[in-house]
Order: sequence, then C-alpha cells, then structure tokens
Amino acid sequence: MANQLRGNDLRQLGFPEGRAIGLALAQLQRKHLKKMSQTDQLALLQSLLADPSNFLTHLDWSHTAAALLPPPSRHIALAERKPYAVFGPEYIDQGAIHQMETAMKLPVTVAGALMPDAHHGYGLPIGGVLATDNAVIPYAVGVDIGCRMALSVFALPPKHLEQRIAELRKLLLDNTRFGNRQGFQRGQKLDHAVLERAEFQDIGFLRNKQVTAAEQIGTSGSGNHFVEWGIVDILDPQNELGVPVGQYVGLLSHSGSRGLGASVANHYTKLAKDVCQLPAEAQHLAWLSLESEAGQEYWAAMNLAGDYASACHHQIHQRLAKALGERPLAKVENHHNFAWKERLADGREVVVHRKGATPAGAGILGIIPGSMTAPGFIVRGRGEATSLASASHGAGRAMSRTRAKQELGEAEVRRYLQEHRIELIGGGVDEAPQAYKDIHAVMQSQTNLVDVLGTFTPRIVRMDGA
Repeated sequence: MANQLRGNDLRQLGFPEGRAIGLALAQLQRKHLKKMSQTDQLALLQSLLADPSNFLTHLDWSHTAAALLPPPSRHIALAERKPYAVFGPEYIDQGAIHQMETAMKLPVTVAGALMPDAHHGYGLPIGGVLATDNAVIPYAVGVDIGCRMALSVFALPPKHLEQRIAELRKLLLDNTRFGNRQGFQRGQKLDHAVLERAEFQDIGFLRNKQVTAAEQIGTSGSGNHFVEWGIVDILDPQNELGVPVGQYVGLLSHSGSRGLGASVANHYTKLAKDVCQLPAEAQHLAWLSLESEAGQEYWAAMNLAGDYASACHHQIHQRLAKALGERPLAKVENHHNFAWKERLADGREVVVHRKGATPAGAGILGIIPGSMTAPGFIVRGRGEATSLASASHGAGRAMSRTRAKQELGEAEVRRYLQEHRIELIGGGVDEAPQAYKDIHAVMQSQTNLVDVLGTFTPRIVRMDGA
C-alpha cells in the first residue's frame, strides 16, 4: 500500500486550491487505488492534471476532472426565451409552464412544445418536448429512460375476460413482478440478447450494472407502472394493425428501464452539471454536447436503457401470452422519456427530447393511457410540426402524489373502483383515478396531433404493492 498522499503533495504537483484537491484525495482512498504505489498515484494525477477533459467520463475521476476545468467554460447564461406551442393550456399548471419557459431560454434550445397532460417535473416538465442543437439533456430525457407502453391484442371476445376474472387475476400475480421486490427465480428467468450488449463492458460506468439488469429484466417498476387486462375496441376499419373492427381481450403494460435507466440518468446528470453550470432555476437542464465523449457515452447508454425497457415489456407479454395460451393478433409499442435525432420542417437536424410525451410522427402508432377507470387510446400520429411530431403520453396528473394522499381516502378509492368494476391488485391512493386529468379533455386538445384507431378499457389492474 502506498504512503498516503496529502494536500500539499497535490499542490506541489500543480493542483489548484479548491474542490479538486479534496475530490482527488477522497478517490485515492478507494480500495483499488490505495493498492497503487505512490509513484503510480502521482503519475495518474499528473495525467489527470495535464488534460482533465480526457477523464470526464472516467468511472473514478470524472468529478475531479470536472472540478479542474477552468470556470469560464462552465458557467453559462440563459438566452432570450424562444416561442413554443402549448396544447390544452387550460389543463396545465403554472409550475409546468414556468419550467418550460426556462427550458426555452437555454442557448442550445431550438424549439419546444408542451402537451396537454403536462405537469411539474424535474428540469423539463412531464409532457415537455424540447429540440436542441447537438446537445442532449439527461433530465430532459428523464430518470426512467425509455419508459413505454406495450399492448397485445388477442382474438378473444370480452366475455372471455368477464367469465375468467379470478383466473386472469392469478395469471398477473404469477407472471409479473413489481418494484424492488425479488424478481423471477433462476429457473423462471428468460434470456434476452440485450443483456449481452457490448455497452455493458465498453462504458466503464455500466460494468457493474449488468448483474442488476439481469435480475430485474422482465419486471415492472413502482409508482404509475402497471400490467392490466382489459377490452380493446378497434374503431377504424383502415387501422394499420390489420385487426377487424370489434372488441377483443387486450393486455397493456407501462414501465421503463428499472434501476439501469435511473443509474444512467443520475450519473450523467451529475456529470452534465459539473461541466455545464447554469443558473439555479435551470440547473437540472444541464446538457452534454454530442461532440464530447461524455455526450456520446450518454447517448449509447440511453439507447441501451431504452432497449432494455423494451425487452422487459417483451418478456412480460411473452409470459402472459403463454400462460393465456394465445398468440396476439397484433401488438403496439411506443416509448417516452427519450431523445431522438430528427429533422425539423426546415431540414435542420435536432435532438428531440420527449419527457412524458409520445412520438406522433405521420403514421406512427402509439397508446395513450387514461387511468384505471378511463379508457386509453390507440392512436396514429399526424406529424404535426408545431408539436414537434409529439402527443401526450397519458392523461397527466391533476393531483400530486402528496395531495392525493392527503385528500383521498382508501375506502373512497375502493368504492370508486368498485363502481367502475375495476379489479385492482396492489396500487396506492396516490395512483387513484381521481388523481388524474380527464383523458377525454386531454384527447380533445390534441385532435390535430393524432387520429384515434381504437380504445383500451382496463378491467384487471396490477401495480406495485401486492
């Protein structure tokens, strides 16, 4: 073990007074670094000091490297607010409006839009769409990267569901897992190629995330995530699903990238804040240039997390279809909490962040859920330029979780669900239908953004807590 280096040793090496010295000394106390000789430690610190930018994505030294960068390149002023479109403004709280207006002042912002389900979030509001110039904002993507909806439509009539409530309830209990509880046992796990992706080894930060990802694959998160049986009503005879007009049993799921996505979001947000220091009201909107190594790493990690979220849904639907003994007639899947490279109407390439917003490019299919007691909508995007080819990702919250817990009682919520013939497994008062906006009003606010092909009405819902 090396003799312990001290602050004066780093000062003699050329480290400036300040935060970088403390960060470097703290890192040297990590077990694998303490094993190095003092000569090797000093050589490593010399390399770090010579070019901090080379260490910005290093698993051990990213924060120290950021602290060594010259302050003038890290402090960024906001610009004049750019205009943006708002859909359903009467349904959007002022907190979300304020957050969107702050986002529209970023120097990298090109365009934006706010969906009718929008509400206050971290950084960009939920329901916010933001186009930037060659930059990605981790908190404008969101913590649950690649969170998505997935629908399977089965060639079974509604009476099949109504006559087998207990059986279908048991299928959900046996074939789904939620929250931080134990996942599937070894013999129950399903393989997926996403777990063998090179990014788990190529990106240093992800090397210790593969085991947890393997444990959680095929499971769902907590909060508003669900898996539910319900009735699909196909309304448009020209639908791209190839399913005749009529009613069918459907399976709908909503969840994201589990611990993997959250780890990616938090790691790269901290890194972005180190290298892109913004005023307090915009600090959660710190970005990474896509020309930087950190930005390219985040982009790769974000795409991995999105593909992982998709794999989780595929396994959920695979398990339940097998247990049901049916193959789906059709599937629809769409995601939010993601960033895409797209072109605006003028041909300019931008990075479009959709935080709680659904891609709605011309001909793109998606599902916009309502609540436990309100229908979701199967939609086709219209490619509306003013919305950046986006639509809402749901009804949106009318009450915060805290307010819902304060104002709604469990008995009241149970009665409400019984009145609407909803069988709920798990869940909490904070996810009560009364805590959500009127999905019909939200859909009415975006008739120029999407066309409705059909609906999904929940009947048996499973959430975390069971």
